[in-house]
Amino acid sequence: MLRLVLDTNVVLDLFHWGNVDAVPIMAALEAGQIECLADRRTLDELQRVLTYPQLKLTPEMIVDRYQRYSSLVQLVDEGEAPPLPRCKDRDDQMFLELAARANADVLVTKDKALLKLRGRTKLAFRILKPAAAATIFSS
Repeated sequence: MLRLVLDTNVVLDLFHWGNVDAVPIMAALEAGQIECLADRRTLDELQRVLTYPQLKLTPEMIVDRYQRYSSLVQLVDEGEAPPLPRCKDRDDQMFLELAARANADVLVTKDKALLKLRGRTKLAFRILKPAAAATIFSS
């Protein structure tokens, strides 16, 4: 089974915005065709981001989105990640570390700092945008 790490913006695309690029990921996740991985740090960030005023979420909507996502992910224990390149955006380093620690196949992101790492270094996982990731398991 394909193992994915989704950054927070991709999670919002799935559970809040309903972004068309994320629809196949959501369908595969709900059907049990892929496994999405999270850890305490990535879930804590999601919890924090869901409270941002620009999302215009009620407290009930925040709880709903967080519970829906957290019920579908495989929680990965904290631990040491292997040596990794440094992401220019320190907030995104946790997604690289999670993908490495959890032996993920793909880190799905739209973040420019993470996408810049593609091809610059040897990683055990791929870094892909949502549309590119969806083509892997929807073909």
